[in-house]
Amino acid sequence: MRAAVVAGLGSWLPPRVVTNDELTAKLDTTDEWIRTRIGVATRHVVEPGMATSDLSVEAARRALRSAGVPGAGAVILATTTPDRPCPATAPEIASRLGLVDVPAFDIAAVCTGFVYGLGVGTGLITAGIVDSLLMIGGDAYSTILNPQDRTTSVIFGDGAGAVVLRAGSPDEPGALGPFDLGSDGELSDLITVPAGGSRQRSSRDIVPHGDKFFQMEGREVFANAVARMSAASRNAVKRQGWVASDVDKVIAHQANTRILDAVSAELEVPRDKFISNITDVGNTSAASIPLALAHGVRSGELKAGQKVLLTAFGGGLTWGATTLVWPELSLSE
Repeated sequence: MRAAVVAGLGSWLPPRVVTNDELTAKLDTTDEWIRTRIGVATRHVVEPGMATSDLSVEAARRALRSAGVPGAGAVILATTTPDRPCPATAPEIASRLGLVDVPAFDIAAVCTGFVYGLGVGTGLITAGIVDSLLMIGGDAYSTILNPQDRTTSVIFGDGAGAVVLRAGSPDEPGALGPFDLGSDGELSDLITVPAGGSRQRSSRDIVPHGDKFFQMEGREVFANAVARMSAASRNAVKRQGWVASDVDKVIAHQANTRILDAVSAELEVPRDKFISNITDVGNTSAASIPLALAHGVRSGELKAGQKVLLTAFGGGLTWGATTLVWPELSLSE
């Protein structure tokens, strides 16, 4: 049987860093509140004119160098902030990478997008449609945030991360394990950008200023995130034939530190097994998990041979989890 195997990893953050002090000078909040409630001290944001494709191309180039390969057979981009509503951003990324005539498409599952994309990529490889692919999570969330909304503008940052997947065997390090994916569209209004889609455009009504920006119902999102990530994680671990104590490291979507604490308690997996970089980069949506993976490799927390759980939750609502034994690979900075 064929499996999808992680063979390379890359990440990139835009150079501009925004500190809590810079935000608190304009908002009715404090550095202490942001750190204790969200867990963020700094975040990276794009400069004017920079787009998701720019972040993604650089992360993808580094992933290809990490894998030691010149290209891949397909490109998938998970993002909430495509360069344009139409067309998809992935084909442009493929072109800029010099990948000609390969399938390339976007996935819109908000913060779960990278895990969803790993599942789709696994399907393409195990079905024999492609032998390798680039799976990218990239977002420029600062472009859809209301700078006057203290409940959202302090949380998010911009960035991109990517992995190279190749065909391999299920028993080798890096092989992605069983997936547990889900959604609940009845709660789609908990995380949303109301304006800009066909529903709003067809109404021809005047758009309230705030509807152009990202909106989130924090309390309801917190409860659903903890419940859904925990359940998906249990299912993925069970399907892999592990128990919770087998897990060496957890890479969970970096939503905020309180959610990570709660998921740790629900899973009964010690918090020190969770690799986290939210303090330095904030919530980077679809880029969150690959950026955390790169952080783990760079810091030495993530080592070859460790049993790893990936889990995420996002708008839609969407959620998912999968497992793998971490392979031997190096980063290309």
